[in-house]
Amino acid sequence: MQGGIQGLGRVPELRRRILFTLFMLAVYRVGVQVPTPGIDATALAAFFERTAGTLFGMFNMFSGGAMQRMSILALGIMPYISASIILQLLTVAVPHLEALKKEGEAGRKKISQYTRYGTVALSLFQGFGIAVGLEGMTSPAGVPVVLYPGWGFRLLTALTLMAGTVFLMWLGEQITERGIGNGISLIIFAGIVARMPAAVTDTFQLMRTGELHGATVAFLLIMMPAIVAFICFMERSHRRIPIQYARRVVGRRVYGGQSSHLPLRVNTAGVIPPIFASSIMLFPATIANFIQAPWLQRISQAIVPGTFAYESIYVALIVFFCYFYTAIVFNPADIADNLKNHGGYIPGIRPGRRTSEYIDRVLTRITLVGAVYVSAICVLPSILISKLHVSFFFGGTSLLIVVGVAMDTMAQVESHLVMRNYEGFMRAGGRLRGRRG
Repeated sequence: MQGGIQGLGRVPELRRRILFTLFMLAVYRVGVQVPTPGIDATALAAFFERTAGTLFGMFNMFSGGAMQRMSILALGIMPYISASIILQLLTVAVPHLEALKKEGEAGRKKISQYTRYGTVALSLFQGFGIAVGLEGMTSPAGVPVVLYPGWGFRLLTALTLMAGTVFLMWLGEQITERGIGNGISLIIFAGIVARMPAAVTDTFQLMRTGELHGATVAFLLIMMPAIVAFICFMERSHRRIPIQYARRVVGRRVYGGQSSHLPLRVNTAGVIPPIFASSIMLFPATIANFIQAPWLQRISQAIVPGTFAYESIYVALIVFFCYFYTAIVFNPADIADNLKNHGGYIPGIRPGRRTSEYIDRVLTRITLVGAVYVSAICVLPSILISKLHVSFFFGGTSLLIVVGVAMDTMAQVESHLVMRNYEGFMRAGGRLRGRRG
């Protein structure tokens, strides 16, 4: 039996899936280079250099540099992610959506359809807002970004950006179905990683100019692998709650009597909390670029990344959103009801409400650990960026996304190899596991 990476080329279906995924990602990167009509690219690049610490910088990161070029894919996949989050929130509040969620595959398809409709609406709204904002933008030299402003430009830009987002959504679904899976995550992954060469080049440029010393670079070379290893460890960490199933006799057969476990992830909320927190923290700086109000300028200057005030509020928001989003995506009462209906129980805990309270108590404790972990990962690189002037690629949110998606993708490839009796990437040892074990 052939193990290792050589096994990738010996499974025809897996080889086709990997090549298809790489081709789709290449199409995505080509689309990033296609500009939106009616934009002065030079003036826009100069404007983005002036708005480095705002929401535009974060959107530019998730779009793989498409926002800075104002390409047809400038909105990226963020409207789809926003629509998915909104649908998840509405599932808790709207009984119809909650019922659809419990219907299984048919309900999930219906919710996916609503998510697509929401993506189109959000991308149209955001595209129109960007078009209006572009008309008021000028470079530091006073050159307008939009060549021919007006309603024609606004409608054309809104439709173009909406079409780009829908195309990316279709691209992600194709990668999920015909590629190696995790299509939407891989698109975000590719957008972030595509900026790595420029970030490394900027770092070496700082070394040549003397702004970064050799000792600082050596510290970064040691720190980066350590942070990545820590992220891998924490993303795979979970608390196992033992589950025992009662024995049932049906005819001449005995069912149940088995023991299992309920894994509770330490970081159940994933990367959603830092994304939400970053959006809120960067909002005043973004508005300050358009509204020259003295009080808004003072707020923007008070919460600059790297300062104590900014980092304190940022950590508090991350902790809040960790608990908030975990409460949305994980319902202990539903878990307790499912266990009770299938004859399962936690040893020493009565089924029903007591089980729900116990799971909720355990989840609350490990969510605190997860919130502290996410805060540390997001704040430490931010401090390094402000103190050492390292490129934005080394930010905490981007690291969480890159490492998490890489782990999930490797686990997907490993599962394809295991199905065909290949040992996969791990020789004679354990299997490679993703974030969900």
